[in-house]
Amino acid sequence: MQQRSSVGELADELRKELNRYSPGEKLPASRALVERFRVSPVTVSRALAQLAAEGLVVTRPGAGAYRAEPRTGPPPAGDTSWQEVALSADAAGDLVPRTVDASGVTVSLAAPPPGVVEFNGGYLHPSLQPERAMAAALSRAGRRPGAWGRPPLEGLPELREWFARGLGDTVTAAEVLVTAGGQAALTTALRALAPPGAPVLVESPTYPGMLAIARSAGLRPVPVPVDADGVRPDLLAAAFRASGARVVVCQPLFQNPTGAVLGPARRPEVLRIARAAGAFVVEDDFVRRLVHEDAGPLPPPLVADDPDGVVVHVGSLTKATSPSFRVSALVARGPVLERLRAIQVVDTFFVPRPLQEAALELVGSPAWTRHLRTLSGQLKARRDTMTAALRLRLPELALPHVPSGGYHLWLRLPDGTDEAALTAAALRAGVALTPGRPYFSAEPPAAHVRLSFAAVAGAQEITEGVRRLRAACDEVLPAPLPPGAAPASRNPFDSRRPGL
Repeated sequence: MQQRSSVGELADELRKELNRYSPGEKLPASRALVERFRVSPVTVSRALAQLAAEGLVVTRPGAGAYRAEPRTGPPPAGDTSWQEVALSADAAGDLVPRTVDASGVTVSLAAPPPGVVEFNGGYLHPSLQPERAMAAALSRAGRRPGAWGRPPLEGLPELREWFARGLGDTVTAAEVLVTAGGQAALTTALRALAPPGAPVLVESPTYPGMLAIARSAGLRPVPVPVDADGVRPDLLAAAFRASGARVVVCQPLFQNPTGAVLGPARRPEVLRIARAAGAFVVEDDFVRRLVHEDAGPLPPPLVADDPDGVVVHVGSLTKATSPSFRVSALVARGPVLERLRAIQVVDTFFVPRPLQEAALELVGSPAWTRHLRTLSGQLKARRDTMTAALRLRLPELALPHVPSGGYHLWLRLPDGTDEAALTAAALRAGVALTPGRPYFSAEPPAAHVRLSFAAVAGAQEITEGVRRLRAACDEVLPAPLPPGAAPASRNPFDSRRPGL
């Protein structure tokens, strides 16, 4: 962190001094800047590169850095109004919509303003990321023979083998495709398995990014309620019969957002029901490596118990590393594997080889095992801190399930709460949270919020964030019921309420 800070500070100083030089005039030599500012040559080089990227200086190899010519004013604005016609003409008959609603995705990707507690984040805080191990792996990967060449289209054989080993003895490397992150893998899977206009069964509630993928492909998400043991087999079978769908997307392990784990008795039932319907199960195994210290043994992925090719499995390294470490795997058996491969090749060609080589270096190092062990303890501690703070300060928010994996909690708000108003009030109070509405493909049974405990700096920030959320709730939550009045059910897994 210190080096990055020094680069920024030096760039700021040099930026202030540029007015001393005429356009085209040479700046002091790098050695002089090293001595004057007492920084390393690398810091000087990076600061000058930053100013060059801003168009303020021009660097000439072997000659030095020079002040750039002043920029001309911005060109006059053109008339882009014609695009409104071009983008919308005859759109009513399109099977695949031209407009895509990404709001449910961007809420967990956009960084909040400075000083705002990030309870809406979908990735690990930098303090939880294996930054040194990733940097070392990337450095070693760049020196591997052929590291900058073209990789096999399916992915590096060694990386495919590593993913296969992690799924059990029944999966082989030949059944694995390396993909650029879980979102890309889900996009490829849904495009391969369902034509535009077709229904696709989804858990309710479920990951908004998957709903966005389905809708952007022209698919019709059909909700199947989730309870404390995952997707309900009886309603899954009914949904297949009613919709004629040939695909269901589910998260059997630490489901997003409820944190539910598919019960042991339901696992074979889900596969049996899908097989009877002639349908695929897209298994989004996105947080297997974010298990908490107290979780106990994890159930194997569904694909490990599926010899018939019902399951198309998605697994990723991203959640356990960094949002920029976008390496994942698609696993499938039978003819569908070639279709998945063809779509990926057309869309992206292949995952950059240096990133694949870095992934191999990372997962093959002792630092990887240490990172997962440390992360497991840290996630449990943060989960416990958030749970305790919520129960102390916000007992009116229902928290029926405390997961033993993943990075967030799913809370039901009191009946009558305006979700949007609470989200806005929370942001005014200095805490960003994720509203529950985008997680439902149909009308939700109640208002919810999702709170992440992995995207913040630590326990102190979690406690402060809950304190701020208390202030927002005081502003927005409906008045408490009078004495003797019976509250409505507030269990978000209550199967008597439609839509869950």
